[in-house]
Amino acid sequence: MLQTLGLGSTAEALYRAMLTDPSLGVAELGTRLGLPESAVREGLNELVRLTLLRESRDLPGRLRAVSPEVGLASIVRHQEIELAKRQHELATSKARVAEAVAEFSDLRPNTPVDGTQRLVGLDAIQAELELLAKDLTFECLAVMPGGAQSQASLDASRPLDQEALDRNISLLTLYQNSARHDPPTYGYARWLTENGGQVRTAPILPPRMLIFDRKIVLVPVDPLDTKRGALCTRETAIVASLLTIFQQAWGTAVPLGADQTASPETGLTTVERKLLSLLAAGMTDEVAGRRLGISARTVRRQMAGLMERLGATSRFEAGLKAAQRGWL
Repeated sequence: MLQTLGLGSTAEALYRAMLTDPSLGVAELGTRLGLPESAVREGLNELVRLTLLRESRDLPGRLRAVSPEVGLASIVRHQEIELAKRQHELATSKARVAEAVAEFSDLRPNTPVDGTQRLVGLDAIQAELELLAKDLTFECLAVMPGGAQSQASLDASRPLDQEALDRNISLLTLYQNSARHDPPTYGYARWLTENGGQVRTAPILPPRMLIFDRKIVLVPVDPLDTKRGALCTRETAIVASLLTIFQQAWGTAVPLGADQTASPETGLTTVERKLLSLLAAGMTDEVAGRRLGISARTVRRQMAGLMERLGATSRFEAGLKAAQRGWL
C-alpha cells in the first residue's frame, strides 16, 4: 500500500513490524519477517532515508519508528517539492525546445536541410515513420497527449509497434490519464504492455513526440495544429532537450497497471489537484480540459464534485477553501 510513496515491500514490512513492536532489533526483525540480516539492514537504511525511522532518545544506538501521521506526511511534502522542481525544469526545457523548433518551422516541405526535415501531409509523415521504425536498433520513446487516440492513428501504429516488439526494441509510451477511460486507446496500451512495451500515464503531458534511439526526434511543427506538419530532426540540442523532457515526464507518470490513488494527506488524485491548479490560474474549462485531455463537460463534473467536498457554493469560494486546506 505504501509503495506509491516510494517504499519497497521489505521496508514497508519492517516499518509495520517496528510500529507494532518497537523493541525489535535487527535479529528479531529478520526472524519475524523471514529475512536475512543484509535485507533487514538495507530496509532499515531505506526507512531512515525516508525519515520514517529516527534515533531513539531512550535507547541510544537504537531506532524508533516515526508515527505514520508525521512520517508519511513528510514523505508527501518532499514528493510535492520534488514534483514542483521537476515541473519548473520541464517548463524551462519546453520553452527552449519551442524556440528551437520555431527556427526550423519555415523549412521547405519534405526537403532535408542539415539533418532536419519538415514533413507535410499524413503520407509523408507515415512514410518517414516507417523508415525510422525500420532503422531502430534499441529504443523508441513516445508521448501521446490528448487522451483518446483516433482509431486511424492506432491502426497506423500497430504494425510498426509489432515489428519493433518482434525485434526486442524497447518501447516506452506516455499517455494522458484520460486515455484510461477510452476503450480503444486503453486496449491498445494494454496490448503494448502485454507484448513487452512499457506504458505510463500522467494528468498533463509534454507535446507529442517520438524519439528514435535517442538520436532522432519527430515532433509536430505546431502542437495545436498538427495539420501544419511534423519536424524530423537530428539536431543534437533539440534531441537532448526533448529527451530530458521525456525522462522528467516519465519519472512522475504512473504505470498503466497501477491504481490512481489519492494523496493520503489531501484525498485528492493527481488529476484533481492539477485541475484545481489550472482553474485557479484562470484557465477556462475548455483550456483546462485540453491540457488534461478531457472534455469541458468532464471538467465541470469533476469541479462540481470538488465543490461539494469543500462545501462551497461557488468556484471562488471553492478556491478560497482549497487554498485554506493547502490543496493549492
